[in-house]
Amino acid sequence: MGTDVAIAVEQISKTYGAFRAVSDLTFEVYAGEIFAMLGPNGAGKSTTIRMILDILKPDAGTIAVLGSPMTDATKDRIGYLPEERGLYRNVRVLEMMTYLGTLKGMARAAAKANSLEYLEKLGLAENANSKVSELSKGMQQKVQFAVTVMHNPELIIVDEPFSGLDPVNTLAIKDLLREFKNRGGAVVMSTHQMHQVEEMADRLLMINRGEQQLYGSVDQVRNQYAIPAVIVEGEGDWSRLAGVESIEPSQNGRQMMLLHLRAGVTPDHVLADIAQDDSLHIRRFELAVPSLNDIFIQVVREHE
Repeated sequence: MGTDVAIAVEQISKTYGAFRAVSDLTFEVYAGEIFAMLGPNGAGKSTTIRMILDILKPDAGTIAVLGSPMTDATKDRIGYLPEERGLYRNVRVLEMMTYLGTLKGMARAAAKANSLEYLEKLGLAENANSKVSELSKGMQQKVQFAVTVMHNPELIIVDEPFSGLDPVNTLAIKDLLREFKNRGGAVVMSTHQMHQVEEMADRLLMINRGEQQLYGSVDQVRNQYAIPAVIVEGEGDWSRLAGVESIEPSQNGRQMMLLHLRAGVTPDHVLADIAQDDSLHIRRFELAVPSLNDIFIQVVREHE
């Protein structure tokens, strides 16, 4: 992951009448990372994205995108996939993509070549001359994603990129997002699908009621909420272990148990004790780190 700053947001706020949509928000997004923006509905995510894109102006604070305040030239270096999808429905797919590429500053021939390349990658080559209205919802979404990235931007902002996609198409979009990141691009992903964030994102920002609640690497955030316990799967009487205070079935299901540790006992101690006890057999041993979904629910409830 690079340290080049793609987005620098410094103490931005936005108010609508008496309602404070965003309050004193500061964060950075780096080149070569997938940065997840999380929060319940109405938390201020969309307002923040619109301010980054210069659709809205902050009441206070500053935003630099790709090294400077937003300009028309900078906009051509950005791709944006909005949650409200919108394509010209009665135009042929290739024709529409080529036209949208020229709006982003591409020469017509390059726009057409890149359109064809992305249609091929997304399994839509045979639909190049179909009208948009003839495509399924999932196909339209893949076309819209291709339009977001086909002009080789340095930064893309994608809002709920997987909504409405089946597992195969979800995988295709994930592969393109990772490919974009690995080329040094910056990805801002706004989503409610926590398992996708856990799997894909390098860092995250969670906002609630316009204020920052969590900010950092995905692992840091999860470890911050870890409890003094381990999850084990296997056979044996776990209560034999001296360092274990209590035992309960793990919420992960299957045959797993949650072993709560006594004060001062580390997971390493417990693992060493298991290794020395022939009556205990483990197939799996892991720290009791909550999922992002659990953390999200906990943080929102704490601030209700």
